[in-house]
This record gives sequence, structure tokens and C-alpha cells, in this order.
Amino acid sequence: MHSHLKLVRDFHEQFGIKQPDYPDTVHLSDMDIVMRQALLMDCGSETFKAITAGDLTQILAGLVDLAYNALAAIACRGDEVIATSVNWRQDGSVLSVMRVLADKINHCASGETIHYSALYSICEQLARGFVNADFDKAFGMVHNNLMNSVHRATSAHDYSQRLAQEALPQAPDLSDALYE
Repeated sequence: MHSHLKLVRDFHEQFGIKQPDYPDTVHLSDMDIVMRQALLMDCGSETFKAITAGDLTQILAGLVDLAYNALAAIACRGDEVIATSVNWRQDGSVLSVMRVLADKINHCASGETIHYSALYSICEQLARGFVNADFDKAFGMVHNNLMNSVHRATSAHDYSQRLAQEALPQAPDLSDALYE
């Protein structure tokens, strides 16, 4: 199992978030896909705001949060991360970063693991190549912050509560994960 996916599955187990036992798989319901899109779009918005501000630490936090949420969707399906070939146009323009992220987030509306995997992969690639950061270290820092949080699972059918439960808290300071 992919190491970061294992961490997300551990988080789900600790906080009672429903997921099938690996390697059993299920399809996400329409409402689950909508909830996942809302979470991804919130993280995307925060990432774009950080790009606008030029804050590398917050850009990294947004990318890790996007990756974490993409993996959460894969975990809730019971799937494994699928190796995908992803690239962004490294032209020095923040527009190319915004476009590739918006495109990958949009494709996740399919609810398919391949699209969540592609979003995860581009976030990892951008963290390393665009932000120049240690993605693994940043991911671990965010995961440890989540594991130390105090929220608990609630009704599995109340999507407003599930959305609040699965929204990631403010990321810790990830400046130690930046290479510069």
C-alpha cells in the first residue's frame, strides 16, 4: 500500500471515518463525490490565495491538503493510488500551476480513483518542483497535526457534519519542509 495512503487510512480509523477494509472497494455515492469536491475546491481556493500572496509555506500547505483530501477519497473507495503521468507546463507562470490544479480538481468530479491519483501526483510534483519543498516531510507534519486533533466522527448520513468533520484544520507551520 502507498505510504501516504496508509497514513490517511490510519487517520480514518482513528477518527471513525467510514472506509472499506483494504483491498475491498466501493463506489462513492453521488453525495460523497459532491462532498469530496467541496473539500477539494476549498483546498484549491486556499492554494490559489497563497499563490496570489506569494507565500510558499501556505502554497505548500494547500498542496499537501489537496493531496491529503485526494487520498482520503481513494481510501473511502478502498482503492490504491494509481501511478499516473502528470506534468505541468514549467514556464515560470503561476497561471500554468493554477490551470493544472483546477483541471485536476475538476476531473475528480468523476469520483474515480484515477483522477484522485492524478491530483495527488500533481500536488506532489508541484510541492517538489514549484515550491522546492520536501513533500514527504510536509505530508508527515500535516498528518501528525491531524492525528493530534480532537474531532470525532458523527452521523455517517449527515453530510454537513461529515463535511465539517473531514475538513482539514489549519496546517502547522511547514517552513521546515522548504529547501531554501
